[in-house]
This record gives sequence, structure tokens and C-alpha cells, in this order.
Amino acid sequence: MKRFFICTFLAIISLLSVPGLNAAKITAETVGSRINITIDGRFFTSYIFSQDEKYPFFFPVNGPATGASVTSMRNGEYPHHSSLFFGCDMVNGGNYWQEGLERGRIISVNARILKQGGDTVIITDECIWSRPGALSPVKDSRKYIITAPSPLKYQIDVEIVMDMLMDVRILKTNHSLFSVRMAPDLSVKSGGTMINAEGMKGEKETFGKNSAWMDYYGKRGETTEGICIMQHPSNPWYPSPWFTRDYGFMSPTPMYWPENGKDIFLKQGSRLKLLYRVIVHSGSVSDADIKGEFEKYRNF
Repeated sequence: MKRFFICTFLAIISLLSVPGLNAAKITAETVGSRINITIDGRFFTSYIFSQDEKYPFFFPVNGPATGASVTSMRNGEYPHHSSLFFGCDMVNGGNYWQEGLERGRIISVNARILKQGGDTVIITDECIWSRPGALSPVKDSRKYIITAPSPLKYQIDVEIVMDMLMDVRILKTNHSLFSVRMAPDLSVKSGGTMINAEGMKGEKETFGKNSAWMDYYGKRGETTEGICIMQHPSNPWYPSPWFTRDYGFMSPTPMYWPENGKDIFLKQGSRLKLLYRVIVHSGSVSDADIKGEFEKYRNF
């Protein structure tokens, strides 16, 4: 009998070690103009692509420990910050970032769930950059791969391919590309931490500095939660400098620091591919081993 229990125990241990056996179950469902994603039955985030929005975005982006969003959705001072989003100002005279739909919009035309269930959700979308009285300068294709490497880490792999429908000129702007607006309670102003790959902290040390990744996290009671954005080494301008704010904003972008002080010019027919990894995590930058996670990503 003793031998039977030992064998049973070893068999259970062996099963638990099988890759993927204990992976999180991730599901997605389209409800109106949003796609809702759950991880092991807990709501994680929504991909929102409503026709009355400036651009598609993710909100909320809930932390794995508290279930509260690590991002925020606009405020009176910065109504153009919509959680986790992608856009750009100063594009051929259009504004595809700040409020005002007549100034320019990034319109989702084909958001769909490519895969759901199992340990992965894949969402794809096609978007047209449009404004009244002007030809569309850009169309883009997006892919979002959502996984949960551990119960305390949720991950979104982002691929955005921009196709230039005409010659595109982007003037110097701080409103550009992939960005996150933090929940107020996690901001540096509220006692949180913003830190880059070189260990520099806060707006004063990180603003305009080139870095492969940036992590932003803070305390919620006895729990620490945050979000990290990584740039893939294959990206143009890698590693881009960061536009950072202690009130809770970060974005890797070259548009505020154009090379040689010149506007960024992209020829008609050219293609710009941008890859990012977002890790929503419990714990600090060291607890979440963000450095180790980036080493995995750079070979992804």
C-alpha cells in the first residue's frame, strides 16, 4: 500500500511538470465594439474599437493580484490619454492622437478574434488613418497575442505594421506611437516607481533617455503592481528614447528627438513594423524579473 501511494504521488508530480498542463485558460468574446479577455475566469482587459473613439485601445488593464486596472482612462487635464494605446500627432497635417475626431482618427475596420481558448488569445485588426477633406496617409495592421506566463504575470505581445499610402511627414511631436497612462495611485507622484533598463528612475532621469524597456509600478495596500513596456530590438530607432512623466505616462518614441533635428519622412509604399511586449505584473521590477523577461523577448 505504501508503495502504491509513493507511485501515485510521483505520477502526479510527473503530470504537473508537463509543459502547458497548468497553463492559464484565456478566453475572448466580442461584445458590441469591444473584445473582452478573461484569464482563468477573471476579467483582464477589453480591446475597444468603437467608431466614436479617437483610436482603438485597451481598457481597463487589470493587475493579476488585485484585479484593479494599472492604467487610467483620461482626465480633465489630459483627455487624450486612453489607457494603453497607439497613435501619432503631426502626420501630414493631421492629429491621430489628441481629442477632436475632426482632426484625425484611427478607425478600426476589421477587429476580430483569431484564436481564443487554451493558453492564448490572438486578436487582429486593420485600421485606416482618416480625417475629413484629406486622403488617408496610413493604414495599419495589428496583432495582439495575449498570454499569462505565470499567475502573477499577464502579457500582451504587440505587432503593428504601418503601410504608407502616400509620402508621410511626421513633425516633431511628443504625442507619438505606443503609450500607457498609469492609474493615478501607481504614479511616481503617488509614491510609485518608474525605472528603465539602466536603472534610472523617475522623469528627471529617464526623460529622453534611450532604453530597451521601462517599468512603472506602485503599492496598493500591501500589494505591488505595475506594467512594463519593452521595445523589440528589430524596431526602427531601437532603442528609442522615452517620453516620461511622473504623473503616470510613458512612451518609447523617436518623434520628439528626430535624428539630426529633421522631420521623419516615410516614402509612399514603405512599411514600418513595430513590435512591443507589455507585461502586467505583481511585485517590483526585480520581483517580476523584468531584466530576465527582456532577455527572453529579445530572442522572440
